[in-house]
Amino acid sequence: MPVPSGFHRRHSPPSAQSARTRPIWSAGRTALAAFSAAVLATAAAGERVDIQTRDGRGITGTVVREAQDGSLLLEHDSGRYELLAPATIASRSTPAPPAPSETPAESGKRVLAELPAGFDLLVTKHYVVCFDTSREYAKWSAALFERLHDAFGNYWSRAGLAVADPQRPLVVVIFANRQDYEAHAAGDLGAAADRVVGYYNLLSNRVTTFDLTGSDVLAPQRSRRPGQVGLEILSNPAATGLISTLVHEATHQLAFNDGMHQRLAPVPLWVSEGIATYFETPDLTTTRAWRAVGSVNQPRLDHFLKTYRPGCLEGIIRADDSFRNPDTALDSYAAAWALCHHLLQMRKGEFVEYLQVLAAKQPLAADSPTERLKEFRAAFGDPEAVEQGVMKTAARLASRPR
Repeated sequence: MPVPSGFHRRHSPPSAQSARTRPIWSAGRTALAAFSAAVLATAAAGERVDIQTRDGRGITGTVVREAQDGSLLLEHDSGRYELLAPATIASRSTPAPPAPSETPAESGKRVLAELPAGFDLLVTKHYVVCFDTSREYAKWSAALFERLHDAFGNYWSRAGLAVADPQRPLVVVIFANRQDYEAHAAGDLGAAADRVVGYYNLLSNRVTTFDLTGSDVLAPQRSRRPGQVGLEILSNPAATGLISTLVHEATHQLAFNDGMHQRLAPVPLWVSEGIATYFETPDLTTTRAWRAVGSVNQPRLDHFLKTYRPGCLEGIIRADDSFRNPDTALDSYAAAWALCHHLLQMRKGEFVEYLQVLAAKQPLAADSPTERLKEFRAAFGDPEAVEQGVMKTAARLASRPR
C-alpha cells in the first residue's frame, strides 16, 4: 500500500507473503491525528497561498485542509503534501497570477535537486523517472508503468467509473542499488526499509524503488544489452514477488491521482489494498512482465482459503487495524483481494457506485467503524451474505486447474 511516515508499514513482495501497513505520512501519525481532529470545513480549501516560514522558506501552494488553530495541510506545486504548524508560519498572502505550468522535464529537474548527485531523468507520456541506474533499466520500468497506466484507465472507464489522467506527471525514483535505496527509504519506512523493494508515499506522491537486477535476491549478472533487462529479472523465481510489488505500489499512485481516491482521505484499506492486489499479478511469460488485469492472484487466494475465519470480512470492512498488525496483515491483504475480486467479477456496477461514494471523501475527514459498515451495507447488503458469495467464488477459483 501507499506510505506516510509515522505509519511505518512494511512493503515487501506481495507473493512473498510479507506484511504491509498503511501509507507514509512524513509529518508523523500524532501530528496528523491532532490536525485531523481540528480540521475546518472551510472555503480555504483549494485556495492558492504564498507562505513565508520562520526558517526563511518561501512556499507557494494550494490549501488542502485548514485547522482551527491555523495549521495548514498544503500541497506544493510539485504535488507534495506538507503539514505546517501555526508557529512555523511567518506570513500568508495571496500569490500573483501563476506562472505558466512547468513542463514534465522542469518538474523532473526539481525532483533531481532533492536527490543525491548522479541521478538522471527520463520523461515519458505520463511519468517522470529519476534514476541513477542504467537508462535501459529506467526505460524498461517506465514501459511497465505506462502499460499499467493505460490498462488501469481503460479498465475503470469501461466499468463506468470516471477517471482522468493525473494533472501532473507521476514521479518514480529508481536507485541503482539496494543499499542506497534503503538509506533513502529509512526516512519514510524506518527499520522496515530492508524488507521493502518499493513503496508509494502519500505525502511526496512518489513511487520509490531500486534496480531489481541489482537485488540480492536476483541473479548477479547485469548484461545491460538492449532488450535484456526484462530477461534478467524474469530469469529468477523471485521475480514474481518483485514485479507484483512494483505494480501494486504504482496502482496506488494511479488510484490517488486519477480521481478514484483523494490522498489522506479515509479510504478503507480493504478497498485500496484490494484494488492494488487485483492489479498486481505479473505475467512472466513475456519480458513485458505484466499485462493482465484481474487475473487470479494465486498466492492471495491460497492464503485466504488457508486462513479464512467466519466474520473476517466484516472485520476488515469495519476497521483497518488488522492491516497494521504484523500478525494479521497477510491475512487481511488476502481477504481484501478475495473480497474485491468477488465484487469486481460479480457486482462491478455496485462496486463502482461505492467507489464514487469514497471518492467524495475529503482528506483527513472523520471516519468510524459504524459509518464504514453503514456505507458497505448501502452498497452491497449484509456483510455475512457477501462473505458467503466470496467463499463460493474462492472455492470455484481454487478448483480450477493451475
